[in-house]
Amino acid sequence: MLFDLFEGERSRLTLGVGAALLGGFARERADELISHIHDLSAQAPFRHMETRGGKRMSVAMLNCGPLGWVSDRSGYRYTASDPLTGKAWPAFPPLFLDLAARAAQEMGFQDFVPDACLINRYQPGARLSLHQDMDEQDHVAPIVSVSLGLPATFLWGGLHRNMRPARHQVFHGDVVVWGGPSRMIFHGVDVLKDGFHPATGTVRFNLTFRKVR
Repeated sequence: MLFDLFEGERSRLTLGVGAALLGGFARERADELISHIHDLSAQAPFRHMETRGGKRMSVAMLNCGPLGWVSDRSGYRYTASDPLTGKAWPAFPPLFLDLAARAAQEMGFQDFVPDACLINRYQPGARLSLHQDMDEQDHVAPIVSVSLGLPATFLWGGLHRNMRPARHQVFHGDVVVWGGPSRMIFHGVDVLKDGFHPATGTVRFNLTFRKVR
């Protein structure tokens, strides 16, 4: 299915079974989402985590919800508290849960209730290499990914890392959902280019909702 690659003029692109890019799905509530991100970052600051190999990730991260994803030399895992502050991760804003559930329902996943939301902040030059989300116990429930701010190139691969990924532009307010047979697809984000967006300035935010247990 083809559509115009201009922000505000797209609808839906099917990526696979149980997977699609929902163009502009979150645009009407984008300002509220960004306001919540700023509030959450005052409670659990953005930080650049380390990989198991000790490399600093180019994307800055924070979490909200009952569980948060963390990475350091000990490995990748979910925790109930922020290792930086020792406090529980900030609670979900109700809007986050509503948006995630509606996007999942749009793809046929009923009653989706995430227990983690990883918030990524991309600055120009940041990227997310091809990977599978494997640290969750539930590998069927969908991942719901919300793009805010600068446009980016979303990489959609296959079930093996060496499969060449398709490249899809994601704009402010776009939502990508993948679950069921597509849940373990390799995916990533190409290097973010310089730019300015009136809602976020020189950065891109991404909300990734997951059902861990």
